Amino acid sequence: MYKQKPIDAYKSVDKVTMSGRDVEAEVLTKATIKLKACQDNWDIDEQERDSGLKQALDYNQRIWTIFQGELASEDNPLPVEIRRGLLRLSAFIDKRTLELTAFPEKDKLNILIAINQNIAAGLRQTPSSP
Repeated sequence: MYKQKPIDAYKSVDKVTMSGRDVEAEVLTKATIKLKACQDNWDIDEQERDSGLKQALDYNQRIWTIFQGELASEDNPLPVEIRRGLLRLSAFIDKRTLELTAFPEKDKLNILIAINQNIAAGLRQTPSSP
């Protein structure tokens, strides 16, 4: 019989009770951790580095592709100007991801890490009422 560990039970409840903003912040934070780990371990074996970088970039790209789909949706509740700004930001992320894939450089990860951290921090803030 399968016995669930208490921490696993907590994680599953946490996922069920998280708001959409919390989930988005959580996945951005996870992507940030993956990108930062690549940066911190840049000087390891090149093949291992390239593999880890590909995984981190793919994960980050999947998140931002989902965001793009949601932001482009006509029924998205965000104001149009915010949606446009985030779509421009996601286009920049696409461009930087392709650049990093073709020409990997440790310092080029800084901007992706900073963007993810800042967006995640903003999502964690309680929205003020108008």
